[in-house]
Amino acid sequence: MSKRQEMRDKRRRERVRNRVLIILLVVLGSLLVTFAFVWPTIQAEFFATPMAVNTITPRTFSAPVDGRSIGDPGAPVRMDVWEDFQCPACVNFSMSVMPQVISSYVETGIVFYTYRFYPFLDDYSTTRESDQAANAVMCASEQERFWDYHDMLFANWDGENEGAYADARLLRFAEVLALDMEKFEACFAESRYQDEIDRDFAAEEAAGGHGTPFIMVDGVRVTSSAGDQYVPNFEDIAAAIEAALIK
Repeated sequence: MSKRQEMRDKRRRERVRNRVLIILLVVLGSLLVTFAFVWPTIQAEFFATPMAVNTITPRTFSAPVDGRSIGDPGAPVRMDVWEDFQCPACVNFSMSVMPQVISSYVETGIVFYTYRFYPFLDDYSTTRESDQAANAVMCASEQERFWDYHDMLFANWDGENEGAYADARLLRFAEVLALDMEKFEACFAESRYQDEIDRDFAAEEAAGGHGTPFIMVDGVRVTSSAGDQYVPNFEDIAAAIEAALIK
């Protein structure tokens, strides 16, 4: 190869190297600019302390409480309620109808009330917020705080699959309730109660249910007197309980 050709090749390699260097600098600059805009959001999302949540006033029950059941196991009537914590109708039921049922029938020894899981609203979501919320409340139940965590979830409901029950928030709820976080996090990380949740899910489907809240009194589904598209109100449930008592 001639000396002249060697010089041409050398200059060509230098031009290519310079172009690559310029491109890399432009890309790096773009990444730095993007990071400058995104960083405040990342900080707010992951490093803000504390994470804002709505707090609750813990309920007290005069009836016995055993995990997710309330009342006398020997009561003449059993009531099972399947819910998804992301279900807006369940928010209303648990905050307005359930307290009436507890005071009128559970705390008077007539009904044994059990909460069951039907987490279906996250079936097409990668975040699995319904299932994760169910797992979290069962982990709280290990520390005898099922109903406090239940109320904390509904107090912080904010739409379906919108991040209200993201893992970080579920952990924050436990912190606000002053749970033993080492025990809670270990339980939550392993999805310790997923099999139990899945059994509840299968039980509702076997009973013909495909939505929430799904309510059964002594094995008979309670429907709304206003029509199938409505959730049973207190009067509907009271009628079902009274009917079960005279069987």
